Amino acid sequence: MKIQDTMEKILQLSKADECIVISEESSNANVRWANNTTTTNGVAEARKLHVISTKNKRVGVVGRTYFPDDQLEDLVRESEAACEDKPEAEDYAPLIEGISNDGWSESLDRIGIEVFSNFAPELAQVFKEAESSDTKLFGFADHSTSAVYLATSSGMRLGHMQGEGKLEVNAKSSDYSRSSWVGQATSTFRDIDLSRHYERLQQRLGWAEKKLDLDPGHYEVLLEPSAVTDMLLYSYWTSLARDADEGRTVFSKPGGGNRKGEQLYPDHVTIYSDPSEPGFEVSPFQVVPTSNSQASVFDNGLACDRTEWVSRGVLQNLVTPRYWADKTEGPAVPFIDNLIFPSNGPSLDDMISSTRRALLVTCLWYIREVDPQTLLLTGLTRDGVFLVEDGEVKGAVNNFRFNMSPVGMLAQAHELGASEPTLAREFGDYFTFAKAPPVRVADWNMSSVSQAT
Repeated sequence: MKIQDTMEKILQLSKADECIVISEESSNANVRWANNTTTTNGVAEARKLHVISTKNKRVGVVGRTYFPDDQLEDLVRESEAACEDKPEAEDYAPLIEGISNDGWSESLDRIGIEVFSNFAPELAQVFKEAESSDTKLFGFADHSTSAVYLATSSGMRLGHMQGEGKLEVNAKSSDYSRSSWVGQATSTFRDIDLSRHYERLQQRLGWAEKKLDLDPGHYEVLLEPSAVTDMLLYSYWTSLARDADEGRTVFSKPGGGNRKGEQLYPDHVTIYSDPSEPGFEVSPFQVVPTSNSQASVFDNGLACDRTEWVSRGVLQNLVTPRYWADKTEGPAVPFIDNLIFPSNGPSLDDMISSTRRALLVTCLWYIREVDPQTLLLTGLTRDGVFLVEDGEVKGAVNNFRFNMSPVGMLAQAHELGASEPTLAREFGDYFTFAKAPPVRVADWNMSSVSQAT
């Protein structure tokens, strides 16, 4: 039975006041390597069905990865029974009325290992080059196609197909004393230029041949796009209207309300999300299996349009589910699964050339929140921090623990480079599609020395 037919049958079986059915399917291929040799490759498929029932404004949710036709009624009754003894849902809102799109009738385009047919020969060539330069390469390539379908008792029938992949490569010197990392997200795996990434890795390993020790302190930094994206994602995930209105975040206004309309950053900072962004396409409607701080199950099917979060330095929008929008008499603003930080500035090499003294930071990891009121984060640098003086990279310095807020980072973003597709080192497993520039930050707190490599 086609998954759409299964979902229709569930809706027919439902005795709830309202019913939402979500199906998620994926097809995945991956390749891993270590010490310049491919170690594993494989393909996998996954599927999950969510049934969301409401009775007297109470919500019951059941998810299954195995749902044969003769067990569908049991699944529906279980979701209805889950409504019992629950309080009324705070986020209750009537389901969005019937809308449909062409994606509802489409089928998942399953993939195999052949998705790497162009990438694999290039990887083999890079292995040879690494061997000749006494370099060891580690990493993985992962690509998936996915399909999500949404059907509701209010007549909604929506579907969306998505391609999503990523590449991560770590290069080490043969004695493991030097290390560098690059990553890239992709929707097709046809836009990966592995030779360019390898050149960048070798450049950084070359810079690291000279070691320098620096003390903790406040430094001007050049953040590569991956590091910028990790900081921005934490800010994006906490850009919630309700939390701000209730005084719990950096976006709260003293005395109540939120800071929308305030100039938080320099006027060259604009950040937006757009489900139709070329090369970064994501679902144009909300899919919410369970309510959370970002979205409500009652927002399933809510249209996602281009949304400017920051425009010329001014905070324009915060993520706002429909129930909170109704309460505050404002518009609903859905979370969107891409983040674009546009800039047509200089290349990173040109930014280095114009630097008097700064630290070049390639990527961050182990990022944790210290203070939600200021969005102060702590984390570690990794796989390459370099001292730049008088327009030249002088060598690699020790790693640091840092304490910095994304809001403070953007407020001190004195120069933006050229935006490019990037992959967050820390949070790339949770959020793939981002575009960001390298950023010059005037004052970054490297709070202590770290022994990380």
